[in-house]
Amino acid sequence: MNAPSELNFEDMLRIRLEVLRREHRDLDEAIHALEATGRPDQLTLRRLKKQKLSLKDQIVKIEDQLIPDIIA
Repeated sequence: MNAPSELNFEDMLRIRLEVLRREHRDLDEAIHALEATGRPDQLTLRRLKKQKLSLKDQIVKIEDQLIPDIIA
């Protein structure tokens, strides 16, 4: 019951990361479904893939913020 009422920055990043991963997974499923139709709309397919790549870049950026740099 003593949980803080506000999330810290790392918690917000983890939540954002999960949302982005879910969106990335959904786009992946949409791309596969579109490709399975036989003759997918190439423009739509290209836009979905570009959006998926953008999400992946955002995911990597957040993961880099969450994982501390370890100097060997």
